[in-house]
Amino acid sequence: MEHAISFPALGLDFQINRVAANIFGKDIYWYGIIICIGFVLAALYVNARVKEFGCTSDNLMDCLIICVPVGIICARIYYVIFEWDYYSQHPNEIIAVWNGGIAIYGAVIGVVIALYIYSRVKKLAFASLCDLAAFGLLIGQCIGRWGNFINGEAHGGPTDLPWGMSIDGAAAVHPTFLYESVWNLVGFIALHFYSKKRKFPGEMALLYVAWYGLGRAWIEALRTDSLYIGTLRVSQVLAAVSCIVAVALLVRKYNRLKVARAFYVPAKEESVQVETTMAAEQTTDKAESVAAKPEQQTENKGGAQS
Repeated sequence: MEHAISFPALGLDFQINRVAANIFGKDIYWYGIIICIGFVLAALYVNARVKEFGCTSDNLMDCLIICVPVGIICARIYYVIFEWDYYSQHPNEIIAVWNGGIAIYGAVIGVVIALYIYSRVKKLAFASLCDLAAFGLLIGQCIGRWGNFINGEAHGGPTDLPWGMSIDGAAAVHPTFLYESVWNLVGFIALHFYSKKRKFPGEMALLYVAWYGLGRAWIEALRTDSLYIGTLRVSQVLAAVSCIVAVALLVRKYNRLKVARAFYVPAKEESVQVETTMAAEQTTDKAESVAAKPEQQTENKGGAQS
């Protein structure tokens, strides 16, 4: 249950036990504790901002109760599907999540589906719910990746970079868990500040998909435990495609907003224009009325003379 994890070039050495405690004969793993910490911090942050996105704390609680189990189940299903050669021979291990084997993209897909159904039932804006979920996912992924560090997993191939990580005395490898953790931290900080001036519902969600997809695409290329379809890394392909689609949708939306602003007439200006037009029409009518009176008088005089 222990790992000797070190960063030789940095002079850092850690002797890590995966088990944090044993309660009533049941091992409590650091991985689970770290995931729970990430979950709690994500929930606290999102709860502090629900009103900005047109939701309530009750809505958040409902979403957590629904999305957490759905996310875990879908993350496991996703993993099992792409490791079916193994699980078809060991069906009794399909539900053994405690032995490892979940995939974040499976969780994201499950959460999005659950949020969509919930938004339709509660008559809430689906895009705004996804915006809030984006913050929670970034926090959870940033912290949760340190569970991989404790387990000595989700690392990359050999490297001679100064921050190379050695596990149990083996050759130094890319600490891809650290790359993804830092990438998500940067993304969260950027979205936190940018969200104060967000331009439309769903923007935060699309920015998350684009940012995470971009990072995961190159980080996945370094990993040694990828899920494959043939020779393709599933998560890398999904990350790249989702990034491209998100960027395309963002560009399309920004262009539409730019055009809308170019032709937009503020309400006050519009009312001034209407009043000016009405005043001009009234002036014209008066002028025509004044011009018509002499003609009428002339006609009346002519009629009297005849």
